Amino acid sequence: MKTIVVATDFSVEAENALVYAAKMAAEHSYRLVLFSLYNISIHALNARLSDDTIQMLIEAKNKELDMLKVNVKATYAVEVETHLASGDFYEEVKYCIGQYGADLLVMGMAEKSVEQDLMGNTTTTAIHHLNTPILAIPEGARYKGIYHMMFACDIVKGVQKSVFEKVHAFASDFAAIVEVFHVSNKIEELQKAAPPTAMIDDELKDITHYYKNIESKKILEAIREEMASTKTDVLIMVPYKYGFWKSLVHRSKTRMMASGSHVPLLSLPVEV
Repeated sequence: MKTIVVATDFSVEAENALVYAAKMAAEHSYRLVLFSLYNISIHALNARLSDDTIQMLIEAKNKELDMLKVNVKATYAVEVETHLASGDFYEEVKYCIGQYGADLLVMGMAEKSVEQDLMGNTTTTAIHHLNTPILAIPEGARYKGIYHMMFACDIVKGVQKSVFEKVHAFASDFAAIVEVFHVSNKIEELQKAAPPTAMIDDELKDITHYYKNIESKKILEAIREEMASTKTDVLIMVPYKYGFWKSLVHRSKTRMMASGSHVPLLSLPVEV
């Protein structure tokens, strides 16, 4: 049985992501772990609340999480655990993933904004900080099964075997078709990318798949157009890490797709 950690702050986008994950779990007998972070506000700390009052606040949040667990179990008939934490989100969710041996982290994605595009948000930052697969669910996405997955990758730069293994495992669970999609804005790169079909066939054996590459100067637009034409259910990308100074001027394509798409994004980390 696979285990999925679903991060929730009880917001609209988190609720939508939970419904998506619960329906997916019900269909495939996955276990869910509802992760929530609760930190006492600075105002409450400045008010010097008593230990008993702080404990009451924590118990109230635990009760809220437990009620959510009961509702999810009753509605979707899936196994559900809860994990309430305090502290740094990324450290705590990483600990939760390790404690439950989770295979996937599911997070909601709010509507795109200029600030989000430039600076990212909790979900897009998690994609670049956590070494675990993350499924980012846009607010408007609804689970209706996963039949077509588009793996947008840079064949010229190369794709790690471990990444292909994760693509294979995910697609196998859903018996989904995988499209390996490469966009280049240079003819020379496109020509270099032409031969990898044998390698892709080997990595995705037993999976229905095909390879497509195109030339375009507008890479993100090309990906979005391909998703629309193929009715992609899940987009798969690999978030490459950049140095600090480069990151100030480089807007990650993975982050931009996560914050600007209506299709769930499965982010697969590379091994370092």
